[in-house]
Formats: sequence, structure tokens, C-alpha cells
Amino acid sequence: MKTGLKTIIIILMSIALIFGFLHLFLPGFRYNFERLHVFLFNLCCGGTIILYHTEKKKELSLTGLLFLLLSISYAILAFTMTYIPAMIISLVLAGIVEKERIKRFTAFPVAFFRKTDTSEKFHQASLLCLSIGLVTSCLVILNNEYLKIISMPKLKLDTFFLGFSFPVSLITMSLIFALMEKNNNKPVLFMKEIGFWNVNLGVIVFFLFIIFEKLLPQVFVTSILFLTVIMIFVLYKKIGRRLQQKNFLTSGMIFLLVTAVTGILYIFFQFTSDYTSDKYKWLLKVHAFASLYGWNLCGLSIICRYDDFPIRLHSNSIILMHWVTVIILAPLGIYYRPFAVLATISYIWVLYFILFSKGNDIQVPRH
Repeated sequence: MKTGLKTIIIILMSIALIFGFLHLFLPGFRYNFERLHVFLFNLCCGGTIILYHTEKKKELSLTGLLFLLLSISYAILAFTMTYIPAMIISLVLAGIVEKERIKRFTAFPVAFFRKTDTSEKFHQASLLCLSIGLVTSCLVILNNEYLKIISMPKLKLDTFFLGFSFPVSLITMSLIFALMEKNNNKPVLFMKEIGFWNVNLGVIVFFLFIIFEKLLPQVFVTSILFLTVIMIFVLYKKIGRRLQQKNFLTSGMIFLLVTAVTGILYIFFQFTSDYTSDKYKWLLKVHAFASLYGWNLCGLSIICRYDDFPIRLHSNSIILMHWVTVIILAPLGIYYRPFAVLATISYIWVLYFILFSKGNDIQVPRH
């Protein structure tokens, strides 16, 4: 990835984190900073990097640049509740994603039902999830702001924007399976297939249970997802190729396990008699940061530096700093200004070393 695009990515990702803390510095502000906090990272950065990875080019194409500019516009319009232009842009963005998906794969995802490479299945699922998420967000705005046909507490844009993390999660899964050794043993092939369907169907079903506020089914589906992640993690540790990327993705998998555990705990706490959303907000924030700036960032950083590995950096030091920032500093920064400042500085430092550390002449073939 070219230096200019990496610079744009690091700026947008840093601004995204800052918006997560602005409620402390601008209390009572009329707009919801959480929208920009999530949109800038997952949709703008994540979506652009997914398209960049799909096109397999050395630099961002005009299509990718258009997606980046329009996604930033969409994020700002949704933030300021300027909904009609936001709806139009979301459909244009979905069209761009589908155009690239069909060019790389097929209109109907027939590969999902064939014995094809699991990495490619996750890649196409990521693109499909991104376009569906954009169309769905448009429909949610249309319903809530204009038609008002369906009235449900969880059927709102602030719930659906979390869905933009799923495409990033799926493209990271694609990377994990791409870095596994080729193995045609039936048990391994079976586990790969189970992993693909459990992750994709599990996420969809879980999201539906959130919308319909079904707590017990949420526990059941989350438990299946947790066991599936453990299975993929064990598979990756056993047959993953010994590359420096493996350190980052292993760290990402552990972040994903943290999100699963914190998610299950949060659901269980909702069954307690003294439950209030404010009481366990800290747990939800740990869950969100581990997912957004932990697991998702690991995958996106690998794509950004895909042709640069091995990178001359102290991987363990960066990974440790990444964990301190995401699990300790950032959640505390939601409540205390000094920690918000520390988390931002630490996060920018981690991003800089991940994206701009020196590489060497050895390149890894793109998948």
C-alpha cells in the first residue's frame, strides 16, 4: 500500500477513536459522536481496505477512492441526521461494492455451496455483508424517519451501524484461512466448512435476536460462535504458516475471544435483577474496543502491509502496547479525560509503527 493511502488511513482511524472520547470534552452536544466513532473506522477505513484488497492493485483505484470519499460523506450525513442524501449515498456505495464483488466472484455466491477455498468464501462473504449492510441501513432510515411501518426499540440506525464491523471481521477471517497450509485431510476440510457456515449464519442469526431482544437465544448463538472461534484458533495454530503475520493474527484471534467472553457476560448480566445499562457500560465498552480496535485492526493492518512482510519491528512490543491501549487505556478513556488523551496518543503510536515500520525486500504473494 502506498504511503499516501496509509497516511489517510491512519488519520481517519485516529479521528475515529477521538470521536469515541469527545462526549467528555463536549458534553450535551446535540449529535451522537458514536456514529462517527464507528463509521469512520469500519465503513470508511474498513470498507475501503476491503475493496483495495479485492482489486489486488498496488494503489487505490478510482473506484476505491470514490468509495472512500462517498463513505466519508455518508458518515458525516448520518452523524448530522441529514438522512435523504445519506440514503442515496448508501445505495450508491452498495452498488460500488456489488460491482467489485461480481467482477471478482459471481453475481450469485455459488462458491458458498461448492468445495472451494475457504479464504475466498470469507472474502466474498465480506463484500456481500458490506453491500447488504449499506442497503439495510438505508431501509432502516426510511422506516424510522419517514414510513414508520415497523416500530421496535432495537430497530434503529445506532444498532445497525454496528453491523459494519462484520465485513471487516469476515475479511480478517479470510486472511486467517489464506495463511493456513494447504491440507486436504477430511477432518480439516470439514472444520473449515463448519467454521465458515457457523461464523456467517451465527452472526446473522445473532443480529436478528438482538433486534427482537431475545436474550436466551443470544446466549445460545454466542456460545456456538465462541466454540467456533476456538476451533478456528486451534486450526490456525496447528496449520498456519510460520510468518510474521501469524503473530498479529494470533493476537487478533485472542481479541476476538475476548469479545466473545465479554459479550456472553454482558448478556448474562441482563438477566440479573439489578441490571442497568449504565452499570455495565464499562463491560460493553471493553467488548466494543476489543472488537473494533483489537480484532478488526489486526486484520486491516495485515492487508495494508501485505506485501511488506517480514517487517523490521519488534512485533511482541507492538502487540503488547496494542493490548494495553485497547483493553485498559481506551475503556478508561470513556470515563476519564487523562486516559482518553493517553489512549489516543498510544493508539496513534501503535498505528504509526504498524503502518510505517520499515519492511524488506522479501514479499509474500497476494491471495
